Amino acid sequence: MTAHPGIFITFEGIDGSGKSTQARRLAEVLTGAGFDVVLTREPGGSEGAEQIRSLVLEGDPDRWSPETEILLFTAARRDHMEKRIWPALKAGKIVISDRFADSTRLYQGLSRGDLRAQVDRLHEMMIGTEPDVTFVIDMDPGIGLARAKSRQTSEERFEDFGEDLQLKMRQGFLDLARTHPDRFIVVNGTRSMDAVAEDVRALALDRLAQTASG
Repeated sequence: MTAHPGIFITFEGIDGSGKSTQARRLAEVLTGAGFDVVLTREPGGSEGAEQIRSLVLEGDPDRWSPETEILLFTAARRDHMEKRIWPALKAGKIVISDRFADSTRLYQGLSRGDLRAQVDRLHEMMIGTEPDVTFVIDMDPGIGLARAKSRQTSEERFEDFGEDLQLKMRQGFLDLARTHPDRFIVVNGTRSMDAVAEDVRALALDRLAQTASG
């Protein structure tokens, strides 16, 4: 684990869960409260990582093997860490990322075979950083997939795997939360965006207050 003076917050969840909206709204709230906040996303967040994003999120579902995807996502994350996340954390800022390594642990580690060990080894070798807090926006996979598909963007490669993948991913995120309760906070995402945002705001401010007092 890489020590840093900043706070690293990530948002996870199935496609269409609303996590991107909640990440943005929390960044706005914390900025308004006087915190120095960096809002970013994965895959992406840096120039090199954004180029890789189009490779992994667009095209046919079978465009890449799971093993190749793991390497692509790790390469994107390493560039993202070097160019944006590590500098911000070292400067004492709050970094909020829409997705991070937990998505790779599930989407590439479990979706089409048992490759979780390979994901974890690469993460340990090349990244070595875990979030301080991870919000999982939990939602019924059928509803989330319908929301995601309604956006009609070119970045639908994982949505095209269908609801079975989303069911597996939802369970995976809940299992991670049970395994690492000190880091994960599960929030019911089936309510209105405002209700979810209020819960996230209160929980985040409480966690920041605990960090400051500790």
